[in-house]
Amino acid sequence: MKTKKLLLTLLLSACTGTLSLSAQSSDNGDGTFTNPVLWADVPDPDVIRVGDTFYMVSTTMHLMPGAPVMRSKDLVNWETVSYVFDKLTDKPNYDLKEGTAYGRGQWATSLRYHNGKFYVYFSPNDTPYKGYVYSTDDPKKGWTLMARTPHFHDASLFFDDDGKVYVFYGTGQLRELKPDLTGVQPGGVDMKIFERDEEENGLLEGSRIIKHNGKYYLLMISWPNGGNRRQLCYRADKITGPYEKKVILEDNFNGFPYVAQGCIVDDMEGNWYGVIFQDRNGVGRVLTLMPCRWTDGWPILGDADGKVPEIMEKPVQGCKPVPLVVSDGFDHEGMLINWQWNHNPADEAWSLTERPGFLRLKTSRVTDNIFLAPNTLTQRMEGPECTASISLDATHMKDGDVAGFSAFNGDAGLLSVVKEGNRKFLVMSAESVSLRDSDKAVTAVDAKTEARVELLQDKVYLRIDADFRLNRDIARFYYSLDNKKWKRIGPDFKMIFDYRRFFMGTKYAIYNYATKTTGGYVDIDFFKYKRIKE
Repeated sequence: MKTKKLLLTLLLSACTGTLSLSAQSSDNGDGTFTNPVLWADVPDPDVIRVGDTFYMVSTTMHLMPGAPVMRSKDLVNWETVSYVFDKLTDKPNYDLKEGTAYGRGQWATSLRYHNGKFYVYFSPNDTPYKGYVYSTDDPKKGWTLMARTPHFHDASLFFDDDGKVYVFYGTGQLRELKPDLTGVQPGGVDMKIFERDEEENGLLEGSRIIKHNGKYYLLMISWPNGGNRRQLCYRADKITGPYEKKVILEDNFNGFPYVAQGCIVDDMEGNWYGVIFQDRNGVGRVLTLMPCRWTDGWPILGDADGKVPEIMEKPVQGCKPVPLVVSDGFDHEGMLINWQWNHNPADEAWSLTERPGFLRLKTSRVTDNIFLAPNTLTQRMEGPECTASISLDATHMKDGDVAGFSAFNGDAGLLSVVKEGNRKFLVMSAESVSLRDSDKAVTAVDAKTEARVELLQDKVYLRIDADFRLNRDIARFYYSLDNKKWKRIGPDFKMIFDYRRFFMGTKYAIYNYATKTTGGYVDIDFFKYKRIKE
C-alpha cells in the first residue's frame, strides 16, 4: 500500500519552495514571467483585488464542480481555492440524461467584493434561463446560493457608491437589481446604455465594469464582421450614460488569434493590469497578463506599442511558482481540487477508499460511447507541450467494458482497454460526437479505430503527449507493460478547440463505461503529469 508521503512532500515543497516547479508555471524564477501567464483553458476571467490578494473566476461550463475560484498574490501564480458549486441540478441534462450539457452550464461569471462579502453571478446559457447569485465570507470555505434572477448574458455585477446594485449584460444593457440581489428592482433602471455604431456589426459581449476616478468603464469584446477581435472600452460620467467608445487592445499575440475579453485590476501600489484571454486552438482559451496605462482617462492595454509583452516583470515579487495541473497518487481522503468531472458525477460509482491508494471507477450505466459515460475525470492540458500517464488495473472489467485515457473534446482521441469476452484489447481510436442543438442530445458518434493490439496482462500504463505550439495541436498515444519501455500506438491525433459542441479546449480524461452490463470496475494507481516549457 502506498503512503501519503509523496503527496505531502509535494504540497510542503510547493509552499516552502524546496521543490522546483518552474517547469509547471509561467514564472521564470528571476522576477519575470512569460505570456501566456496561464497556457491552459482559463476563459472569461474576472479578477478583483481584496487587500493584497487577487481573486479570479473562470468558465468551465459542463464540468463539475464548476466556476473555479483562484487566488494569487502576484497575478502570475494562481491557486484554485474553491468551486462556486459542486453540481447543477435544475435539469437532468447535467446528469447526462435526456440530453447533455456540453458547451452549456456555467459561463462568464462575475466576481465582486462588497461590504465584507464575495459575490458571484452567472447565468447558464440553457433553459430555464435563470441567473445564480452565490456569496461567501471567504472563497476558501465554500459558497452559498443566495438568489436567482432572470437570465443576463455575459453579465457583470456592479455595486455603486450610492448603495444601488446593477448588472451590465448583453450588447450594452443595464438593469438595476434589488439591494439584496434577490431579483430585479421594481421600477429600477432598465435600459440600453448605448447603440452600436456602424463599426460594431459583429460580436459584442463579455461585459466587465469598474468605476475609476468617478467614471464608469465597461470593457467588452468586439469582433466586427470581416475584422479582428479586439478589446473595447465604453466610458461615461453617469451610469446611465452617455457612453463613448475606444479600442484599447488589438493584438494577435505570437501569431495566434487576437487577444480579447477580460478585465482590468490594480495592485496595492496603484499600478494597473489587464487580464485578457486569447484563443489558442486545441489547448483552449489561455490567459495573458499585460500592463494597463491610463491615457487621457482611458485604460490602454499592452506595452508602449500596444502589444501583449512576451516577457514581463511580475507585478509582485517573491511569490513561488504554483502548478495549475498536478500529478496525483490518489492516496488522500478526497479528490484533489484540480480535478473536474464531465457533468455531475455519480458519487456511488467512484471511490478513493475501497482500495486505498487507488481511484476506483465503477460502471454505473450502460452506454455505447464516452460522451454519455458518467464519471469521466478531467484535468486541463497545458502548452507549449505536456505529457501525462496513468496506471490502470483492468482485472475486474466485465465483458463490453471500455476504460482508459483520452485527449477529450467533441473530437476526442482515446486509448482504451476494451474487454471482449475473456480477452482484452488495447484500442486507439478517434471519436467525434454529433449533438442536437435544442438539448445537446447525442445523435451520433463517429468512431474510427486507428490501432488495436491484444493485451495479455491486467495492468497497463497509458500515456498521452500533447504539443500546442503554433500550427501543431497534436496528441500522441503510448502504452507500456512495465512503466519503463513505451511503445507508440496509432497515428497523430489532431486536437481542436470545439466551438460547436464543447466550447472548450482539450482535456486529459480518465474514463470507464459499460456497453453491456454494469458492475465492473478499474483501479487507477496514479496520474503523472509534466508541463514542458522548452
